Amino acid sequence: MTIIRSYSELSRYDSFEDRFSYLTLNGAVGRSTFGFDRYINQKFYKSHEWRQIRQSVIIRDNGCDLGVFGYEIGGSLLIHHVNPMDYEDVIRGEDWLFDPEYLITTTQNTHNAIHYGIDKLLPKVVAARIRNDTKLW
Repeated sequence: MTIIRSYSELSRYDSFEDRFSYLTLNGAVGRSTFGFDRYINQKFYKSHEWRQIRQSVIIRDNGCDLGVFGYEIGGSLLIHHVNPMDYEDVIRGEDWLFDPEYLITTTQNTHNAIHYGIDKLLPKVVAARIRNDTKLW
């Protein structure tokens, strides 16, 4: 697999929207899904090496969706490979699968929006209340 996206490039974008645009796959999921080979995927995500790198990426991103301050994740989160992987990458033990340069913290909804192009899944920013503001959200 040719690496086409990286955290270094992603971090040049300050806004959540720009980061999402950089990562979006426009509805293309990848070369192939794991299908009946799902056990390979599950073994990968339960490995000691994955758990260690996962924790370091969460810390680097301050537990924020796409690593953007103001988008703190209050519930469950996941680590997204910014370049789609497939079972052959896992079987070959590709180094980039464990490289934080190709990983980002996200929510399930944002992850699905990246893969399937469903913008309505993205988090909505609530406007901050100001003094004498009488409008309800």
